[in-house]
Amino acid sequence: MTERTNDQALRGDGVEAVRSTVGPYELVRLDAGAIQVTVVPALGGRLLSLTLHGREFLYRNGRLLDAGLRPRPGVRPVPHDGPMSAWLNWGGDKTWPAPQGWDGPDQWAGPPDPVLDSGPYELRLTVRGRTAQAVMTSGVEPRTGLCVERRVEVTAGRTVFTLENTLTNESDRPRRWAVWNVTQLAGTAPGSYPAGGVYVGTAGSGRPETVDLIAGTGRPHVHRTGRGTLHVPHQDVVGKVGFPDAAGWLAHVAPQGTLTQRFEVSPAARYPDADSRVEVWLEHPLDAPLEHLGGLRPLDRVVECETLGPLQDLTPGQSTRLTMEIGVGATAGPVEAATPWGFWSRLPRLEGGRLAGVFVPFRDGFLTARPSRGDGEPVRCGTLVAGEACAFDVRPGRMATNGAGATVVASAPDGSDATTVGVVEAQQSEE
Repeated sequence: MTERTNDQALRGDGVEAVRSTVGPYELVRLDAGAIQVTVVPALGGRLLSLTLHGREFLYRNGRLLDAGLRPRPGVRPVPHDGPMSAWLNWGGDKTWPAPQGWDGPDQWAGPPDPVLDSGPYELRLTVRGRTAQAVMTSGVEPRTGLCVERRVEVTAGRTVFTLENTLTNESDRPRRWAVWNVTQLAGTAPGSYPAGGVYVGTAGSGRPETVDLIAGTGRPHVHRTGRGTLHVPHQDVVGKVGFPDAAGWLAHVAPQGTLTQRFEVSPAARYPDADSRVEVWLEHPLDAPLEHLGGLRPLDRVVECETLGPLQDLTPGQSTRLTMEIGVGATAGPVEAATPWGFWSRLPRLEGGRLAGVFVPFRDGFLTARPSRGDGEPVRCGTLVAGEACAFDVRPGRMATNGAGATVVASAPDGSDATTVGVVEAQQSEE
């Protein structure tokens, strides 16, 4: 392992970690080839840029930062506190504690927040083999008693990376908190991109599919797109909706590409905000501030994909953790499912003697359909290129003629690491 102690780039096998000084702070870029992840420890440990072949996925506040992530003239990137109207919303991805509120010490009264949200984080940077990792650690926030650690790890040649968020109780008394990860992305005008918006996988647990959380100017509209998937389209409303039945994945679809997040859920645990495992916040430009939301006045169309961990009772020194896999790829339409290997814009279907689907992988390899029973031969569906859509429409031979279904398997170019990414029932009809 090599650890950074100066300003020279660290290079591994297909990965690079570079620290560079930009204005009053330091940028850290993790380059895995197709994707580049840039974090700014000085700005609350934020992840401020995520690009795939140069296409930016994250929202960034252009009034505060220029294209090089430098603060605009007159903008002072210092720790700050106050009402919501005083918050410097840089954009990007950050970690907060939940529940949020201003009624007592068991709620996080931010943003803004001078330690967790806008304070400087310490950095540890390492490169080993085909991986590069940045670990950012906050100071201790006295009101919550918490320290936040954000661990970002990229792997060469893959368009998916790991984000591990840890809250540690550094106070001298028990606390009850949950991890709350907030990813800001740019929205589009209503109707301009019909497939756009947030897709949330549901578990069918019997919990409410959605709960209304915040109505700034209204309540976000949600509709079902298929079995096990809900869709929050881009819309001009300021408000938030929660998803107590979330199954552990979400996706944001936009013209620049699709971003997915996968995470574990704890079926028996309690979550903040009426048991919401996922929350989606929408905002659009307003002419006047919303006084009932602390003077918040949105100036851009922004979508927040918010992933939460379960509420945990933390004794002094104890931690709670939320690990996420964040992947990006070409937009190929709505998202119907997300897997460790990639996401489905069209789940595989066997109809009329043909097997068809659209899969967007996070790594190179092959996609193969294997009969679920009988003596049929495997059928190669397509070659996988990380981040690019693989649309297939093939004749599956005996799988169709003998009425068998199939499993769809993604594997590395050498045939290793074969993983089932889809299951097809014989003659399954499209919903």
